[in-house]
Amino acid sequence: MKWKGLTACLLMVLGLFAACIQEEALNTEADIESIALPGNVMNRPAAFGDAITEADGTKVYPVMLYVKKGTDVTKLAPELTLTEGATVVPASKTVLDFTRAQDYIVTSQDGQWKRHYRISVNASGLANTQYSFENVRLGGGGKYHIFYETDQLGAETFAWASGNPGFALADATERDPLNFPTFQAEDGYRGKCLTLITRRGGSLAESVNMPIASGNLFLGEFDLLNALIDALKSTKFGMQFESVPTQLSGYYKYTPGETFYELDKSAPDKLRPVPDRTDQPNIYAIFYESTDERPILDATDALAEDNPQVISTAIVDQDDVRPTTEWTYFEIPFVYRPGKSVDPDKLAAGRYCLAIIFASSIRGDYFEGAPGSTLCIDEVELSYEETVNE
Repeated sequence: MKWKGLTACLLMVLGLFAACIQEEALNTEADIESIALPGNVMNRPAAFGDAITEADGTKVYPVMLYVKKGTDVTKLAPELTLTEGATVVPASKTVLDFTRAQDYIVTSQDGQWKRHYRISVNASGLANTQYSFENVRLGGGGKYHIFYETDQLGAETFAWASGNPGFALADATERDPLNFPTFQAEDGYRGKCLTLITRRGGSLAESVNMPIASGNLFLGEFDLLNALIDALKSTKFGMQFESVPTQLSGYYKYTPGETFYELDKSAPDKLRPVPDRTDQPNIYAIFYESTDERPILDATDALAEDNPQVISTAIVDQDDVRPTTEWTYFEIPFVYRPGKSVDPDKLAAGRYCLAIIFASSIRGDYFEGAPGSTLCIDEVELSYEETVNE
């Protein structure tokens, strides 16, 4: 009996010991965290887009790689950094022809989860220079509109970025695209149009001092992973542009909201009303040099007068965008910064980027504005010169 009791105790101890040293649960994540290309051919970090739901219900996550002009896209070997323990097919560093998009399937370490990525390569930069805002798809699991442009054959060339993903993160209950800050409306100057509305954020947005969400649309990308930590750095402006921009034009309508609010971190809702201030929209563009140290600008200093990368800007005169319920034409010339010019060799090498930005509240990047301020934009055209005008 004594030995039986001892044996039982020993088995219990061994069982407890085994439970303590059991293997940690396998990782369930199936993500591509970053992508690199050998040979220093990328112009900027890879741009990860929102999931696209295909006709059969499959979710595909688009990724765009921007490479320097002259890069041989028929033989590229992307180096993929995956979440811990995940695997991918085709394997990282596999040489593929990227004259067409390539599909990658990532499987989690535990083998239970998969994510479908579609990687495309852009070697020519911004191809479209006329924007009618007729094309949208749903992002964020069907919550909000993503605007995109197409070529003459109807193939997508690029997608615009907006703060919609951040608004979705701050207000997880909202699922109607027309209640987001950036969406497509029916009553355009011709056909449909871009509509931007400044909105109040949810309780999560207030908790991180981001109570106001300006409607916005821009050429670039929005880094959702870091949006609640540093929204300005998460807003990245620009796409490679191989011509010299001269003018931005189009049509707008604007109605300011009733009450303008400043950010007040001491207030319960983080807002302080400014009754005598009227909200204003913003329409502007930036032409800048992409450097190895800083390939893409962000909202922290994209318009700063002392930013050495900025070559020229086209900024709407606030006196020219008065409130109106009628479609009104605007025309904004690009103005060179003092001492700046375009280097023909850098232009030919694809070393310049262009950003176009629309916002319903001019102080929206500082989480200030008037809820309800509405800016409608349609039939925008970017005028340019093919080469440097000596």
